[in-house]
Amino acid sequence: MASLQTANPSAALPAARRAAGTSFILPVERDASARLATGWLVLGVAALVGSGLFSVLLVLARTPGLKELFPVANFFQVALVAHVDLSVLVWFLAFAGVLWSLACDGRALVLGWASLALTAAGTLALCVAPLLRDAVPVLANYIPVIDNTAFLAGLGAIGAGVALAVARTFVATRSSGGVLDGASALRWGIVGSAVATAVALAAFGWSWLEISPHLERKTYFELLFWGGGHVLQFTWTLLMLAGWLWLASALGLAVPLSPRVALLVFTIALASVFVTPAIYLSHPVASVEHHKLQTWLMRFGGGLAIPPILLALLWSMRGLRALDAERRPIFGALAASIGLFAAGGLIGFAINGPNVRIPAHYHGCIVGVTLAFMGLTYHLLPRLGFATPRSRLAAWQPWLYGGGQLMHIVGLVWSGGYGVERKVAGAAQVLRTPQEVAGMGLMGLGGLVAILGGLAFVVVVIGAMRRQEARG
Repeated sequence: MASLQTANPSAALPAARRAAGTSFILPVERDASARLATGWLVLGVAALVGSGLFSVLLVLARTPGLKELFPVANFFQVALVAHVDLSVLVWFLAFAGVLWSLACDGRALVLGWASLALTAAGTLALCVAPLLRDAVPVLANYIPVIDNTAFLAGLGAIGAGVALAVARTFVATRSSGGVLDGASALRWGIVGSAVATAVALAAFGWSWLEISPHLERKTYFELLFWGGGHVLQFTWTLLMLAGWLWLASALGLAVPLSPRVALLVFTIALASVFVTPAIYLSHPVASVEHHKLQTWLMRFGGGLAIPPILLALLWSMRGLRALDAERRPIFGALAASIGLFAAGGLIGFAINGPNVRIPAHYHGCIVGVTLAFMGLTYHLLPRLGFATPRSRLAAWQPWLYGGGQLMHIVGLVWSGGYGVERKVAGAAQVLRTPQEVAGMGLMGLGGLVAILGGLAFVVVVIGAMRRQEARG
C-alpha cells in the first residue's frame, strides 16, 4: 500500500477534498507485467518512429527528380498506407497492450510475451512491405493495405498477436479483492476495451469468411475491414475515457464520479459493441443495410458514455492547483485530448457529402485518443523505471501537437465547406477559389506543426527511456 500512496499525487490532497471525489489511478508494481508493458511501449514508440520516417518518404516521393528513385511508381500512396497503419493501428494496439498488461497479474506471461513478439514481427513486415517492387496500395477505410504477401502476412501476425494479448487479459486480470474503488473501476474499463477488441477480431473473421476473394481489391478490403474497423473505435474510446480519468487523478483532481457510476459508464460504452453480431446475422456484409447500421452504431452508441465523464472532468478542473514541471505535460495532454476529441465529434454533425470534412472529423477523434495515450506515457514512464519528463519540450509538446492538429482539421472543415473532395491530392483537388487554397494551406501548415509535435514526443520519450528513475 505504501507504493500505491507514493504513486498517487492525490494522496497529498486534504481529506475533505479527497472525500469529494474519486481517485482513478491504477497501481503500477515493477513486476513481470510491468516489464511486459514496457515492451509494448517500446513497440509503440518504434511504430511512431517508423511512421515518421515514412512521412519523410511521403515528401520525397512527391519531389521532382527524386520520385524515380523509389521501387514503385505510386510510392506516395504506398508510403501513405505504411504511415497511417503505423501511426494509428500499431501505435494504438501497442498502447492497448501497455494498459492490458498493467491490468494483469503475473499469470500467463508466456502468452503475453508471445503476443508481443508476434505483433512486433508483424510490425516489421509492415515496414518492409512498402520497399518491395510488388507493393500495390489499396486505400481502404480503417485499415489501408499494401496488397502484397509481406504486408498481408504482417497484418495477420499483428491480428494473432493482439488475439493472444486479449486472451491473456481475460485469464490474468488482477483481482480487486471484492473492493469497488477507482482502481477497480478503471481496470474494468481497460478490460472492457479488450472485450471490444475480441468482438472486432471476430467481426474481421466473419467478414473474411463471408465475402468473395474474387471481388475487386478495393471493394474486398473495404468490406473486410468495415465491420471490425467500426468496433475498434469502441476499443479506442474506452481506453481514452480510462486515460482521461487516470490523467485527471494523476493531476491530483478529485473527480466527482463514484467508482460505481464510472463502472456503469464503462459498461454502457461497451454494451453497444454487442449489437455487432446482430447486424452480421441480420444483413450480409456486402449489403447497404450492413454498411449503414455499422455507421449508426458507431455514431450513436459510441458517444453515450462520453458526456458524464467529460462533465465530471471539467467540474473537477475547478480545483486544479499550480502545476509543477512533472504535471505540466500531463495537463497539456489531457486538455488537448479533450479539446481535439470534442472538435472531431462536433465536426461529425457537419458532414454533408464525400468532402474533406470527413477526414477532419476522424482526425480530431483519433488525435484526441493519441494525446490521451501520450499523457499516460508521460505519467507511466517513471513508474516503469524511467526518468520523469520534466523539460520545457515535454511541457510544450502536447500543445504543439494538438495545436497543429487543430489547425489541420480547421483547414479541412473550411475547405470542405467549398466542396473540396477527400482522398485526392495535388492537381486532382482542383482548388478553384482563394478560399479553397487558403483552407488547404492552413491544413498543410497545421500538419507540419503536428509532425513537429509528434517528433517532440518521440524525442522526450526516448530521452526519458535512456535515463533511469531514482528509486525512492
